[in-house]
Amino acid sequence: MVLPSDGEPRPYYLVCPAGIPNYGDELIAITWLRHLARVAPEVDVVVDCLYPEVAVRHMDGVHPRARFTSVLWRLCLRHWPGDDPEATCAGVADAVRTPTSVPELADGISVLRGAAVVHLVGGGFLNGIWPVFVGLLAGIAVAAETGDARTAMTGQGLWPPADAAGSTRSLIGRFDVVDVRDTASAEFAGLAPSADHCDDVFLGFGPHLLRADEERVPEVMVSVQSLLTENEGAAEATVRFVSEVLRAWRVTDVGLLECSPDKDRDVLAIAQMLLPGARRYSLGDVLAHGLPARAGQCWISTRFHPHMVAGAAGAHGVALVVRDDYYDIKHRSLIDSGSAWRLLRPPEIPERPTTGGYGAERLAELRTAKLAVAERIYGRGSG
Repeated sequence: MVLPSDGEPRPYYLVCPAGIPNYGDELIAITWLRHLARVAPEVDVVVDCLYPEVAVRHMDGVHPRARFTSVLWRLCLRHWPGDDPEATCAGVADAVRTPTSVPELADGISVLRGAAVVHLVGGGFLNGIWPVFVGLLAGIAVAAETGDARTAMTGQGLWPPADAAGSTRSLIGRFDVVDVRDTASAEFAGLAPSADHCDDVFLGFGPHLLRADEERVPEVMVSVQSLLTENEGAAEATVRFVSEVLRAWRVTDVGLLECSPDKDRDVLAIAQMLLPGARRYSLGDVLAHGLPARAGQCWISTRFHPHMVAGAAGAHGVALVVRDDYYDIKHRSLIDSGSAWRLLRPPEIPERPTTGGYGAERLAELRTAKLAVAERIYGRGSG
């Protein structure tokens, strides 16, 4: 642990897209806060996220010394001239290098520059879909040079890459610890292939992520979305396809999962119309009480983290791909690492899965791999 001259430990600084809100992004941030509450409860933790006032509602109290801000995200968003990551990186780097140029963020930048660790936690936001967020890497790299912080990026999904001029690869090379969650991202980042590349949530998967009343969860759970679907009308077509699958399976005990309240509103309204008896589980309910998943249950999911957590609970499932250059990579990474779900594209009606889900031994292996990453970042005892 790094101590400043007054003997107080320097803060840990987590950078994440929490607060959108979105199930996976909130869960990843909560996972690291829980881990740091266990291994470093005496250290201040700054969470730099998209919408701090929203994130704090889900994460307040997870770590006793956590506080929330949005410095690096605000710098990225104010330097967003079209889709030019080079311009964004330059603007963010200049601001972190010269805080007086942005007086309203100067105090926050000072905290960033004084951190012992600056850690870009996992997710699928650092890629060609949102190239502006490469600016986060630039800001972290400059802050570390100024304050001698250890830098880390973990559980990153880097595909499709945002690298028109090589900026992403160059910035990744300046980090002390680089960890990704899939094979394509490992190749892009220049890492050796490994069966243990995995999402950050594997660090802290356990019964606390699942509903305690598992005997009452629906026979089949459905997670569908409109975000990042490939064309207008695709979300409704996906819901109609799912309803056809459920009819073919002769299933009536169905649950609907909300992962992002704002983004899922319309698609879930369509789903409730086509599946009028389905039980709906809100994001707030799931974060507070756990995912309605259990061993032997069946899932149909377009989203990554419901696939991951339900699969880790032992659920069988079908992963529907709604965008080939993004969700195909994400779902395949889980299938290959042990979920054994079926990857599917409409209009094929699949047989209802009767196998799939991670085994206990594989889950232990993935947790051990992620704990080793945590130890590289935060030192011995982090596991």
